[in-house]
Amino acid sequence: MKRKYFTFLIMGVAGSGKTTVAEKLSKKLDAYFIEADNFHSKENIAKMSTGKPLNDADRHDWLKKIKEEISKRKNLQNLVVACSALKEKYRLMLGVKNYHLIYLKIDKDTAKFRINNRKDHFMPDSLIDSQFSILEEPENSIIFKKNLNPDQIVNQIIKKQEFFY
Repeated sequence: MKRKYFTFLIMGVAGSGKTTVAEKLSKKLDAYFIEADNFHSKENIAKMSTGKPLNDADRHDWLKKIKEEISKRKNLQNLVVACSALKEKYRLMLGVKNYHLIYLKIDKDTAKFRINNRKDHFMPDSLIDSQFSILEEPENSIIFKKNLNPDQIVNQIIKKQEFFY
């Protein structure tokens, strides 16, 4: 019998804690971690670094690369993906119907505070408004709000995991 592997997609605006939660979750579940930011082109990073938001065309190849990485690995191992996936069409492009979707929901002030307090990242806080303006909150997801720390979120995901199968 072929083993079935799981994929978690951790989504939210910049500063929501996607990378932190996804890294911790992947370690606890012995899953492969995919960081969507690593798939941005140099042009996209340069554009965002100057405070210009990406548009759908900018995101297309980025999402395509992430989907290819997921497709390459999803039948070989468990996956945890950290990706903003702000619009429904982005999640569909990633194939979110086959994933367990985790939405890290925060407000603008929290996002700006967190971005201003992180180091070595290309995303300026000036892009937060544009992220919230295109955000389409998912209907079918597990939602975690800012009042939980990353360890609490990971532990709750693991507790809920038994209901996914």
